[in-house]
Amino acid sequence: MNVAVQEKETVPAVPGVKLLEAKQARFQRRLVLVVTVVPFAGFLAAVWTLWGTGLSMLDASIFFAAYCFTGLGVTVGFHRLFTHKSFEAKPWFRNLLAIAGSMAIQGPVIRWVADHRRHHAFADQPGDPHSPHLDEGPGIRGVVKGLWHAHIGWFFDDEQTSANRWAPDLVKDPAMRKIDSLFPLWALLSFGLPPLAGFLVTGTVQGAITAFLWGSLVRIFFLHHVTWSVNSICHFYGERPYKTKDFSTNNWLLSLVSFGESWHNNHHAFPTSAVHGIGKGQVDVSAGVIRFLQKVGIADDIKVATGKQIDRKQATS
Repeated sequence: MNVAVQEKETVPAVPGVKLLEAKQARFQRRLVLVVTVVPFAGFLAAVWTLWGTGLSMLDASIFFAAYCFTGLGVTVGFHRLFTHKSFEAKPWFRNLLAIAGSMAIQGPVIRWVADHRRHHAFADQPGDPHSPHLDEGPGIRGVVKGLWHAHIGWFFDDEQTSANRWAPDLVKDPAMRKIDSLFPLWALLSFGLPPLAGFLVTGTVQGAITAFLWGSLVRIFFLHHVTWSVNSICHFYGERPYKTKDFSTNNWLLSLVSFGESWHNNHHAFPTSAVHGIGKGQVDVSAGVIRFLQKVGIADDIKVATGKQIDRKQATS
């Protein structure tokens, strides 16, 4: 069944943020550097191989399958299910989505959810972990600085969002705590399964290497920057058809590769809606997946924005 979105204003409270100790902060910055630089290096290597052998159908298939599995793990799982509770799902499928999202290498599920809930509570205001509109500075340099911070710079901050404050429901969930604690395993599988598939199909080390480049490194690099672009570009450039207290925008260019996440002004207007692409022609793959899950009996209690809610939030010209 469908359930109307419950609209409620988020009142800023104690941010629930602490500063990491110096040793922890250094480790985090180095880890973030590795996770961002290594996929980029793999992307450059993969592009270089195109001049020689091109992109095989096998590597393209592994890239596509891994991108969809991990990307939908983030959009359907981390975001719409765990963060906003926009629908319900069978326990086994909840766990699968948590694992799939973890394999996107964007952090453990509980930390991801805590950061994103904090983002919505303080969207584009002090307390938002990744707004491009805070401490920008003047001119084009300030714009670039703000976009950089929202896109990737915030990962290097010494702040840590409190999971107990922002994701207590997941902290109390034994299955989520277990999946969260096994994040290194999911990361290892994310990097390791594509080359294993390449080797099993081709029987060659070369097949494993190219599958690793495209199915692991290029896929992670591409998915990272698509997700981060929602934080940066979709709070800076695009259309704003609905009234919100932040600078969220809709960006059609990112809609397909982000599985519908770039209808971001829609999302901030109706954060608990499972459907982000609510306008005519707004493709929302994640919403389509959730609808399919409902039809096969895996998902239920899907929340959507009603016509009255949409009319009330329409921006005036």
